[in-house]
Amino acid sequence: MGHRLSKIYTRTGDKGTTGLGDGGRIDKDSLRIETIGQVDELNCTIGMVLVHEVRATIRDCLSEVQHKLFDLGGELSMPGYEAIRVDDVTVLERELDVFNGELPPLKEFILPGGGPAAAPCHLARAVCRRAERHMVSLSRQDSLNPYAQAYLNRLSDLLFVLCRILARDEGGQEVLWRHDRQGRKIEPTEPEPGP
Repeated sequence: MGHRLSKIYTRTGDKGTTGLGDGGRIDKDSLRIETIGQVDELNCTIGMVLVHEVRATIRDCLSEVQHKLFDLGGELSMPGYEAIRVDDVTVLERELDVFNGELPPLKEFILPGGGPAAAPCHLARAVCRRAERHMVSLSRQDSLNPYAQAYLNRLSDLLFVLCRILARDEGGQEVLWRHDRQGRKIEPTEPEPGP
């Protein structure tokens, strides 16, 4: 295989367009490029989880997810190409079932935090949801692979479960939302009388 990146800058994007994998060009602020960027940001955020000490099963799972997200970015850059398949969604569902089986039932919402790896995992979950929302918007204007959207949906669920496990593994605690806090009602103010 030849070198894929023999030159880092090309100047071809200086006027606000970028190349797609199929050779076409598209505006850098198009919804397709924005969605690709969201998937890339998700992959980067998962990388932030993996710089921490995490158990081997989580490391293996998230490393494979990073490869699949790179595949998904490639799929999005070549309209009509499909890299994510139903089997990829099924793998996430199996992982989700195994990891979730370790956890006690959840009775309250969890606030982001919990430990050095759990906190960026919460961020990855939020970025995953954003990437999914962009993909939904893109699917309204272009035909997309339905398994790609399902993959992101399952992945956000998996990341949530991994947040809980990482918090426990790191000796931290899940930060539970306290629904019994006193809310404060904001009273309307009377306008001050004029001169």
